[in-house]
Amino acid sequence: MSSGGMLYGGDEIGALVFDPGHHSLRVGYAQEDTPKTEIPSVVGVGPEDPDTNQDLETKQDNNITQNNTGRKYYVDTTYVNVPRSNMEIQTYMKDGMIDNWDLFEKVLDYTYAKVIQSESEFHPVLFSEASWNVRNNREKLTELMFEKYNVPAFFLVKNAVLAAFASGRATALVVDSGATHTSAVPVHEGYVLSQAVVKSPLGGDYLSLQCRQYLEGQGIDLSPAYKIASKEVIKEKDNPRFTLRKLPENLTQSWQNYMLKGLLQDFQMSVLQVLESPYDERTASQIPSQPYEFPTGYHQEFSSERFKLAESLFDHTMLGAGQLASTSVGMCDADVRMSLFGSVVITGGNTLLQGFPERLNRDLQHRAPSNTRLKMISANGSVERRFGAWIGGSILASIGTFQQMWISSQEYEESGKSQVERKCP
Repeated sequence: MSSGGMLYGGDEIGALVFDPGHHSLRVGYAQEDTPKTEIPSVVGVGPEDPDTNQDLETKQDNNITQNNTGRKYYVDTTYVNVPRSNMEIQTYMKDGMIDNWDLFEKVLDYTYAKVIQSESEFHPVLFSEASWNVRNNREKLTELMFEKYNVPAFFLVKNAVLAAFASGRATALVVDSGATHTSAVPVHEGYVLSQAVVKSPLGGDYLSLQCRQYLEGQGIDLSPAYKIASKEVIKEKDNPRFTLRKLPENLTQSWQNYMLKGLLQDFQMSVLQVLESPYDERTASQIPSQPYEFPTGYHQEFSSERFKLAESLFDHTMLGAGQLASTSVGMCDADVRMSLFGSVVITGGNTLLQGFPERLNRDLQHRAPSNTRLKMISANGSVERRFGAWIGGSILASIGTFQQMWISSQEYEESGKSQVERKCP
């Protein structure tokens, strides 16, 4: 590649933006408003299927790939959500970082073949990463993209920086509440202040667990939709009447748990709500209740308990969101604290719970110094809030001045994977 290799990041052909998270991988072209697709961060791993039709399907379909061990890998919702005997659900993410590289490659192969439908060597790639990502992982990803996928150019950016960019800020406190954790990351002039990154395990999965315990405690049948062939919609206090579907034998526990998690996530997004002030039963019970229909057809109204369940995200005994944010700002130099309080960016799927931004605002007001001008920046649309980091990447990769920042394949050939530490802060 000539020194003009950097121009691959220009307008000739679209750069791709990848934003991996615990719930899903967001992928799409730079300059677009939203990702082209969202692929679950899990892969179904099945034993070899003796069915010859299935093998024919394998030859024609990249959703299912086989390797020399004879195992099959199922990628993306339409394939993962199908009940199959002995298919285990595995994730490639751990603590916000890519952990299982073999599974991750299966998902990348699928993305290029089925979503992008183009050769990887034509598109520069910008990846988001957790603010606490380790050097070894960063180098491994760089190596993978250049060695296996032959990308013309590559760049790696902290997802908090991208979420701040998406809100038009170079300096911000980014509060990101996702599937497995909530984190507060201070960004100053486009750089993460890593000594002040604080995170807690209170995320969407923790909330799902609370919901499950509560609903099972109420004796509610949590059969996911895949088990139900037909149902009658019935009111509270009646036993649900439904017919079960005939399913393959040997459905794994990991797959059944994954499907149950989908039901719980739908329940928490539809029903749960955050009170603007700490939970108080009298206040909560005066707010209209919220109906919810379960896949079995059972129908119930939820009142104060829907606020009590959501309250756990702000639980100060377990480093709730408000405490997390104020602790992070307190660990920064005194001269940047005011500008961080002045732009608190809220991102992540979990923050879509009704009332989340208002409650965080209230908690921070109580914790911030009295002369602080506090400003919350939370996108109104669910897409913008869920895909904050991806949108920031889409903006960054299409800015003219960014084009000389890429690590080109030529630089990689000359200096190797260590380039990522030098060029991507």
